[in-house]
Amino acid sequence: MSGALHGSEPDHPSREAVRERKVVKPTPSELMEDTGTGLDYGIRPDRMPGYITPIDRFFLRSHAPTPHLNAATWSLRIEGSGVREPITYTYADLWEMPLVSMIRTIECAGNRRTLFGEEHGHKFNGTQWGRGAIGTAEWTGVRLRDLLEPAGITPDACDVMPESLDEIHARRPMPLAKALADDTLLALAMNGETLPPDHGYPARIVVSGWLGAASIKWVGRIEVSEQPLHVPWNTEDYVLIGPDYPPQAPSLGMPITALPVASLVELPWPAQLRPVPQVIRGRAYAGENRVTSVEYRIDEGSWQEASLAPPEISAAWVRWQFSWHPEPGDHIIRVRATDDQGQTQPDTVPWNDLGYLYHPVLSHPIRVESMP
Repeated sequence: MSGALHGSEPDHPSREAVRERKVVKPTPSELMEDTGTGLDYGIRPDRMPGYITPIDRFFLRSHAPTPHLNAATWSLRIEGSGVREPITYTYADLWEMPLVSMIRTIECAGNRRTLFGEEHGHKFNGTQWGRGAIGTAEWTGVRLRDLLEPAGITPDACDVMPESLDEIHARRPMPLAKALADDTLLALAMNGETLPPDHGYPARIVVSGWLGAASIKWVGRIEVSEQPLHVPWNTEDYVLIGPDYPPQAPSLGMPITALPVASLVELPWPAQLRPVPQVIRGRAYAGENRVTSVEYRIDEGSWQEASLAPPEISAAWVRWQFSWHPEPGDHIIRVRATDDQGQTQPDTVPWNDLGYLYHPVLSHPIRVESMP
């Protein structure tokens, strides 16, 4: 990564050019799926080149328009009852600290919500995600613990909550242990480039293996507390609410943290193929864990092992593939992944009112026919 990006800002279009758009980067339909909110765009599953997701097609999830922040005047304040001495960092301060890079996947907890709704004949509230609210990047920045520890963490500190500088001041607490983990990061760069505006410039949190909402973008403040922190994002939203999830007061259900194991076929839904030899590819992801195997099943056939391609690391997806010579007609491909804790994708998942964490084995429809 070039040192030239140390003090530079990413190129911004003119304010006039972005006035009618809520996000900055282009979101062409040949790369991105528009959910209709003007804020949220998923990657097309058949447009995933390589292991790392390019910035131009990394999914977007925001709760307010992308803010236009100036690194020269931006600062990060760490404060709260859980530190002995509040501390403020400038953008230049961060670049002078030890930097680390790590590959991590980020996925929205609402990914596949529309498929969940179709299973139950129900349209959930919230962003109407298909399968594209997921992406993997190399994140470069400062370990969060290296920013917190100079403020003097108190013995009774228990929760850490980053807060965004967007219009709604998005915020989501995490336990102190997660904040101090080796792979919880304040990211300054993405795929070797200064963070783009839509992805959190000047700085964002990356909370490995957890729901995307925990990886707060445009962070400007971090509260460390000696009391558990409760905000709408861990009491009313990003919470599993339903008969199988008793309330954990003051939360209406079970707050979502680490994500479960799930898989993705890199084909449109439904897909159309020719009756010639094919290589079917996809990704599997297991939250904080590592995917160790992926199996596939064609129609009513037996489960077979797919091949995994390196890298195979925790908190990031793995690529898989298998060969298939399909016969003309309609077919179903099913895929299931297993992680290093022995957890395998289930056939079904319990209902929850907000349509989160839909991760069962999916029946992917395929039409095979000769094409002109």
